[in-house]
Amino acid sequence: MKPEQAEIIAIQALGHIAGDDELLFAFFDITGLSPDELRARASEPEILGGVLDFLLMDETRLLDFCAAAELRPELPRIARRLLPGGEEVHWT
Repeated sequence: MKPEQAEIIAIQALGHIAGDDELLFAFFDITGLSPDELRARASEPEILGGVLDFLLMDETRLLDFCAAAELRPELPRIARRLLPGGEEVHWT
């Protein structure tokens, strides 16, 4: 997967979240973003990484998104690794 493809998956995820008021309010609550800030920064790779983090925090959210977007459940995690902050950390 290329970074551009990762961004497309994250944009799809953002659309999925925005289409569900409960998810959207939970996203705002967890991230601390305001609706205006999200609108202004929605295309930034750091924000898109946060969108995927939000979905990856909860298996039900993740699986619901993957079903709606017709994606294999492992693809959002792969996409997350390609966006800022998603690098694997090896402590040893």
